[in-house]
Amino acid sequence: MARFATMEDRNAVEAESPWADRQVPGTMYGFLADVARRHGSRPAVTFQLMSGPKDPAQTLTWAQLLARSTQAANLFRSLGVGEGDVIAYVMPNALETAVALLGGSIAGVVNPINPLLEPEQISAILRETRAKVVVTLRAFPKTDVAQKVAEAVRHAPEVRHVLEVDLNRYLTPPKSWIVPLVRPKNPVEHVADVQDFNAACARHPADRLTFADATADRVAAMFHTGGTTGMPKVAQHKYSGMIYNGWLGATLLFTHEDVLMCPLPLFHVFAAYPILMSAIASGAHVVFPTPAGYRGDGVFDNFWKLIERWKVTFMITVPTAIAALMQRPVNADVSTLRSAISGSAPLPIELYNRFKQATGVEIAEGYGLTEATCLVSCNPIDGVKKIGSVGIPFPYTQVRILTRKNGDFHECAVDEVGEICVANPGVFEGSTYTEVDKNRDLFADGRYLRTGDLGRLDADGYLWITGRAKDLIIRGGHNIDPAVIEDALLRHPAVAFAGAIGQPDSFAGELPCAYVELVAGSAVTVDELMAHARDHIAERAAVPKHVEILPELPKTAVGKIFKPDLRKRAIARVYDAALAEGGVAAQVAEVFEDKKRGLVARLARTGTVDEAKAQEVLGNFTVPWEWG
Repeated sequence: MARFATMEDRNAVEAESPWADRQVPGTMYGFLADVARRHGSRPAVTFQLMSGPKDPAQTLTWAQLLARSTQAANLFRSLGVGEGDVIAYVMPNALETAVALLGGSIAGVVNPINPLLEPEQISAILRETRAKVVVTLRAFPKTDVAQKVAEAVRHAPEVRHVLEVDLNRYLTPPKSWIVPLVRPKNPVEHVADVQDFNAACARHPADRLTFADATADRVAAMFHTGGTTGMPKVAQHKYSGMIYNGWLGATLLFTHEDVLMCPLPLFHVFAAYPILMSAIASGAHVVFPTPAGYRGDGVFDNFWKLIERWKVTFMITVPTAIAALMQRPVNADVSTLRSAISGSAPLPIELYNRFKQATGVEIAEGYGLTEATCLVSCNPIDGVKKIGSVGIPFPYTQVRILTRKNGDFHECAVDEVGEICVANPGVFEGSTYTEVDKNRDLFADGRYLRTGDLGRLDADGYLWITGRAKDLIIRGGHNIDPAVIEDALLRHPAVAFAGAIGQPDSFAGELPCAYVELVAGSAVTVDELMAHARDHIAERAAVPKHVEILPELPKTAVGKIFKPDLRKRAIARVYDAALAEGGVAAQVAEVFEDKKRGLVARLARTGTVDEAKAQEVLGNFTVPWEWG
């Protein structure tokens, strides 16, 4: 493994040879065959349906994963899928989810879809990608995935085949005997052919592809971006970007002796690329606990015992999960744990400190995005971790901080804030999204993906994210389109203007909140507006946690709602409440814009202050603060 501790180490790796000269496999089948040849008998992926440290688990070796993925690819081709055709899966985590991802990308273009989406959103994605095949769950207790997918397929006429996975095969008697008796019905009818996924795969060769594995780089995956609300956009990923993510993991982070605990979903790029692709490149072992990952029953309560059971060396996490884990004692031997890798949302400093104190392990925070086939930067595992930064750009990733004046892009100076723009092997220049219109004005100088995030590069080359040019609300890693909230509130006859933003939250990072201005002469209560929001916003995650009526919303000269002022108001309100609840004699005097840090809360003392208590209370939030 190459050393990755400083910017100089990163540059040294890049200087060894151009990316085009790196001897990496060119296709997913070649990628899998390579790891099976090197580490065929070693464990590849493990899945346990229940979260208990002694509950049954099933493991595939690398040779078995190659065989299963080969069978799946052959099955998909037999169902009429060509190289450019789409196989979607709407699945929680399971061994079959990994097989569908890999087999789908070998046979055609795989399209993972979040099973938490509503049927109309799933259907819209299926229509956008023109999927021919869908892999999903068979009806199973305590989940409505099968029913939602059936409804979605009704409105996606190009879907010809639905392949079902029965989770009952992961249970043992007597539970496995009970499921057929209590299995929910799936009353929704559609015209697609329905088969059992595993049985259909078993009818196909496992030792060879029944078709030629084309060697040219091509689009092999489509991931929707947008989270749980709004109509998601669909990003295209090529073999080269997927394998680049894996190459980074094997070159800089993991070896075949590592065990990765990943309770994150395989419909998200974080689990699919930095984790699964890195495991393929390195031969590391990945453990997926429960279909719902961190949301699964008992996962948090059993987490440390699962670390001990599987002798985990790297845990893959997000700030909301860390916050939940820190409310539970470390009640097992976690001495094998080397590091935790966190992404999806900013990590509060207090959480970092608590985790290190509880486990002795440091968290390395990283940055990636669906549009770039994920990885951009990471705090080095063996180097200085600047808490609050997202670390050093990876080799072959160029990060530029740009501002735009009169239509031209200009490079920002060290520590000057601008838009984060990225070029690397994962960026599909000019064709990031399936919809042509969405690619317009998406690239700076024709090559650098405009991320919509605001940030700066410091003198050591570390990247800091200071805000978002986009207005997306990021709740625990899920993106929420504020327009969904605003449109719902504007349907109320008393509302003239509505502005939705993310207010700081110590657990989720952000929670949606909304400010409204009423029609002149109208009257309505906050409770009535909250009830209206609940009735008109389909996704529960997007329902605002706070609604406030203002005499007038702040607006720009052209009448657009000025959201920075709303964010300042929300930060002051949330921080004041947290300080009061924590018994800290202080309040927010002002929230101001800092060129390096973004919005910052300045506190004023109202009495004798326990500084350590203030740090403990506000350290759970990601918005920086200081004393006045």
